[in-house]
Amino acid sequence: MQIDIQTRDITLTEELRAHVERRLQFALSRFQDQGLLITVCLSGVSGGSGEDRHCYLQIRAEGCPDVSIEDTEADLYIAINRAVERAGRMLERQWQCAHNHLNGPFQ
Repeated sequence: MQIDIQTRDITLTEELRAHVERRLQFALSRFQDQGLLITVCLSGVSGGSGEDRHCYLQIRAEGCPDVSIEDTEADLYIAINRAVERAGRMLERQWQCAHNHLNGPFQ
């Protein structure tokens, strides 16, 4: 699993980096053998209710279409958690579809 974390208008602290990596490892550990390439973009977003935090994930895995997920929350850690959870579920669905397609419906 290769993780690239990029930021815009946010300081990438060691605590924040560790949180992102820990959440990704936990949610995507099942797919580690799939050669995952993960790009995480964290940024601040000005909106009507003040400054929100944005998390964008792009995951590339062998044998599956790319997964792109984004979430915006007031708390960056919540945005990261929600985006990672959704990405894990989407990757699981794609893996199941690809696996079922290869094996056929009755095997």
